[in-house]
Amino acid sequence: MDMDQLLTRRRALIAGAAVLGTAGATGTARVLTAEPAGSQVRPPAAGAQARAALKSSARRPLPMAEDGRPRSGPPRPSVRREPLLHVSGRGRTMVLTFDDGPDPRYTPSILKTLREYDVRAMFFVCGKMAAAGKNLLAEMADDGHVVGNHTWTHPLLTELRRPQIRSEIERTCDVIEDAYGARPLWFRAPYGAWNRAVFQIGADLGMEPVAWTVDSLDWTTPGTGTIVRRVEHGAAPGVIVLSHDAGGNRSQTVRALRDYLPQLLDRGYHFTVPRRRYT
Repeated sequence: MDMDQLLTRRRALIAGAAVLGTAGATGTARVLTAEPAGSQVRPPAAGAQARAALKSSARRPLPMAEDGRPRSGPPRPSVRREPLLHVSGRGRTMVLTFDDGPDPRYTPSILKTLREYDVRAMFFVCGKMAAAGKNLLAEMADDGHVVGNHTWTHPLLTELRRPQIRSEIERTCDVIEDAYGARPLWFRAPYGAWNRAVFQIGADLGMEPVAWTVDSLDWTTPGTGTIVRRVEHGAAPGVIVLSHDAGGNRSQTVRALRDYLPQLLDRGYHFTVPRRRYT
């Protein structure tokens, strides 16, 4: 699919995604649980040395069952009918998310800015991009970011048959596990297009569906200032911000993050990543 077709499809679907977001915002069951501020487990070291250790080790330990035995994978969540749209947390808690990457042209700059301000984010990666940028997923793991599943090739899942949907998602789970060190616990459908099959397959693979509250629309390349204004005006406790670190020229996204992140921190916002509760 060329860029013109991609932009046309995104514009055609964005209204539907916005309607879904409005409808879901009223449901308390569609709220992510935030990692409490200051409670994130940081890796003991960063940089090439830590990434080398991650690669040579057994990677992150598997979750433990009640009897102390490691699980074979993440527990299967319930099948939802709408994606999660907000994050719970104390005070002015927000979540930054970046889709479609990793891209070696833009993702490293985003990671550098997040590291400078000691901020964690979520990266919903496409498997095809992740397979070519495993070092960037390892860097995300080193820095404490959360990596989610955004399918292998970014298709419109609602137009695919179940075996195709499963292949798109499962292949991406495999490459994330190999590069990041753990299978993903979170999934985001391309274009925000969900149906029953997508929710069921995502849950079957151990993932919760995540959408967004504030869309920066950075993929339209509206200008750095416009992206900054959209994020700052949409900032509020519990919101999930959607941006992109791949899929086109994302230099505006890179510059915008450098602008709005310190400003929002100065306004008392803090940025977190979600956690899963197992009951």
